[in-house]
Amino acid sequence: MTPSKPSPRKCVVGLVQMSCTDNPVVNLEKALAGVREAAGQGAQIVCLQELFRTLYFCQEENSEWFDLAEPIPGPTTESLARLASALGIVIIGSVFERRAAGVYHNSAVVLDADGSLAGVYRKMHIPDDPLYYEKYYFTPGDLGFRVIDTRFARVGPLVCWDQWYPEAARLTALGGAEILFYPTAIGWHPAEKAQFGESQHDAWRTVQRAHAITNGVFVVAVNRVGAERPLQGSSTAPGNYQGLQFWGGSFVADPFGRALAEASANEEEILLAECRLDLIEETRRHWPFLRDRRIDAYHGLDRRLLDE
Repeated sequence: MTPSKPSPRKCVVGLVQMSCTDNPVVNLEKALAGVREAAGQGAQIVCLQELFRTLYFCQEENSEWFDLAEPIPGPTTESLARLASALGIVIIGSVFERRAAGVYHNSAVVLDADGSLAGVYRKMHIPDDPLYYEKYYFTPGDLGFRVIDTRFARVGPLVCWDQWYPEAARLTALGGAEILFYPTAIGWHPAEKAQFGESQHDAWRTVQRAHAITNGVFVVAVNRVGAERPLQGSSTAPGNYQGLQFWGGSFVADPFGRALAEASANEEEILLAECRLDLIEETRRHWPFLRDRRIDAYHGLDRRLLDE
């Protein structure tokens, strides 16, 4: 007797790729409009880019930018919650979280389809590179890697720099996430674009497709577009400072690493992709990477380097 197969589980994800201004109110309204448009096209889970309410202020170290932070729950989560409830969709947003005086996080929030705050993730890996001075602003996350149940799928929110770390993707997948979401703000230093731009973008795309393949999950990366130069004579700006040119390229990869949908490098776009969640089981049966892990042999992964 041939066993019967369960009905396929599907959900449609929407990605809002947009440029930002120096006006948080305008940015929020643009993001909400993008969510509405994605939902109108059938999206059930919609993800916004990293720090979508503001310019990417981490290009400088300036204490005045802390004024942009807000609590969770707070104004941004309340706006997203109302829209999620009204549309009956899940929204994944990005918040500059004020946890307490002097303690701030770069956080992802998940609003379920009834408007409830289903979960919060605080960015674990914090970069400190030229024009990405995030360690000045953000306390490293202390909630661990989260898997959040929503009406349509089990989601694993991660944030930008997290996307380069296989450990983050692996632990989130092992926790039962079906879709990894990476709200992102990444771009080129314009002076480097001609020489390194193509290879940098290819590396970014490749490492996330690898997370999809090695974990047998869907991966969603949502980046911003446009050139931003919010610095005003900061001492942290390099001598040839030209700002950042965000490279867009938001995409969705399936558990085999195939791009289901991909946005352009320069345009604001609403991107949709259908995720057939039963493909996770199918892919893992044929590529049983989780089955064949040698968990008895991985001692040392919790150390910076191994002693000789």
